Amino acid sequence: MSKTPDLNTLVAALVDGAQLQQRALTLTLGQCTLRVRSNSRELLERLAHYFAHVVGPDAEADMEVIAIERDAPELGPAIEFVDWQREPGKSGRKDSYCDLSDGHKHARLLRKVRTGMVFLQSETQRIAAGPCLHNDNQVINFINVQYMNWLLQRGWQICHAAGLVYHGRALAIAAFSGGGKSTLMLHMLENPAINYLTNDRLFIKKDAAATQAAGIPKLPRINPGTIVHNPRLQPLIPAQQREALLALPGEELWQLEQKYDVLIEQHYGPGRISAEAPLAAFLVLNWQRDSDQPVRLQRVDIAARRDLLAAIMKSPGPFYQDADGRFSQDGSPLDEQAYLDALDSVAVYEASGGIDFESLVQRVDELIG
Repeated sequence: MSKTPDLNTLVAALVDGAQLQQRALTLTLGQCTLRVRSNSRELLERLAHYFAHVVGPDAEADMEVIAIERDAPELGPAIEFVDWQREPGKSGRKDSYCDLSDGHKHARLLRKVRTGMVFLQSETQRIAAGPCLHNDNQVINFINVQYMNWLLQRGWQICHAAGLVYHGRALAIAAFSGGGKSTLMLHMLENPAINYLTNDRLFIKKDAAATQAAGIPKLPRINPGTIVHNPRLQPLIPAQQREALLALPGEELWQLEQKYDVLIEQHYGPGRISAEAPLAAFLVLNWQRDSDQPVRLQRVDIAARRDLLAAIMKSPGPFYQDADGRFSQDGSPLDEQAYLDALDSVAVYEASGGIDFESLVQRVDELIG
């Protein structure tokens, strides 16, 4: 078996002699500053458009991400990738990884099986390499992962939840697979007093005053089933295609996976994105599409409802690297008590019965008040 290349050799192989643009993109993420560099001017322009609400002036950065536009890297037989286990309800191969050790340094290579994109994550190097322009969403995710790591290393807990801010207080929305948390969030954004916080990754941390909620600069990515029934977002899909989608059986339309980005400030107006707020309530959607019962909203004791806690908790994923440089391990159990501690003073509600988005939209004051 060939010897695994050292970190410097791998960096050189991924960069492959590419010349970086003189211009860099600086993102201000809460108290974290992140710089993005690339050999592709077009990629930097796309990223600047996507992250427009967090683009900041040039400043000393806490970390740097380099994105190399190139063909999918071929790293040879010395790199033995192992598949990362998918989450329950997900099928097919998605990520494969290879852990590297270079003295006391820790590094991980991750390859996207479907696209060939390769990512290098270490304490000092953060590189995305491959057809970045064709897979810019994966580059966006990799950038967001760095901020997620920054938060996790400082004691925040990651939740599989959307988040909104209403009169300065946050509402988190979790759901079981296909439960419609993004759809409900977008319905609630029709209220101009409500701001977007996050779509799928919410971070919570208890301090002396309250439990805080923070979002990441990841815009909603939604499926056609959400778009065709939302008048504001219908222009994302051409009219003829919308008609064909509406002709599908309801369950087939709901399960259709075809992602569209929602640019919040373009569709809902400027200044509609918040970065952080005290967490007032956590709503778990445990309703059913085939139920003929009215929606029921009930406050619950989350410590006694571990079944609902399962919808809230989220694995940090294969890119997570702790403050000592150690990477998350596939299948590692989540710390339920850490979530219970963070939610100790937060009102948790369960929505059960049949799906009724408008009913919950009208009860936002009840949820947060």
